[in-house]
Amino acid sequence: MPIADLLTASRVVMLTEAGNRDRVLDAAARLLADASPTMTPVIGAALREREALGSTAIGHGVAIPHARSKAFSAARGTFLRLDHPVDFGARDHAPVDLVFAMSVPEHSPQQYLEILSELAERFSSRDFRDALRDARDVRTLHGILLGLPQPTMAVLH
Repeated sequence: MPIADLLTASRVVMLTEAGNRDRVLDAAARLLADASPTMTPVIGAALREREALGSTAIGHGVAIPHARSKAFSAARGTFLRLDHPVDFGARDHAPVDLVFAMSVPEHSPQQYLEILSELAERFSSRDFRDALRDARDVRTLHGILLGLPQPTMAVLH
């Protein structure tokens, strides 16, 4: 499943005050649930339960919190770029500032693994991470995540 199928523009945000890992997971849950007051706590609990099993930080300032849930019939994703990195308990001890959270239906274990693999591969690229960190606005972030060509800045001599 392409990232474009998971991620709507409304689920890409820049967070100025994330606080800590639990607040980041809460923000991700609200975005995944499209701010539904009934679904947000369900998704939040699922993300925290998964995180309690072991950190979803993959290193280099990236975390991919994820959970399988009955909440939705299709996989959903959200991306949060944090202005102030937070501790996710990464093995490399790097605080996290790039977060791609997702919820996948419980009945789709293969899809779940394929999406995680694709995300891990994309975030392993230093150029990809740098582009996300350098993006000036949400629209640019969304385009980078979807793999759209980005306009280049003219260099004046």
